[in-house]
Amino acid sequence: MQMPARQTNTLAVLSLIAGILGWSLLPFLGSVAAIITGHLARGQIRREPQRYDGDGLALGGLILGWSSVIIAVLTVIVVILFFGGIAAVLAFAGTR
Repeated sequence: MQMPARQTNTLAVLSLIAGILGWSLLPFLGSVAAIITGHLARGQIRREPQRYDGDGLALGGLILGWSSVIIAVLTVIVVILFFGGIAAVLAFAGTR
């Protein structure tokens, strides 16, 4: 008896595509979509491993999505610290 071929999970493919879009055309929206679809795809693949394939695609989408979000948050923190530092220097110079 032959086992049926496993199919690639559609959400895993969508996660990878959204992760790539998160780094190029749709920075925030693509990253969030990659994270959501990646987690959903990995859950489906874990529940039905005999039916679905594509865990690496989902993982790739998750990595791209989370790394984009982390870099965006760090960028915002650096900008706030930079301009906050300039404001502090100007405020200190104005009191002298």
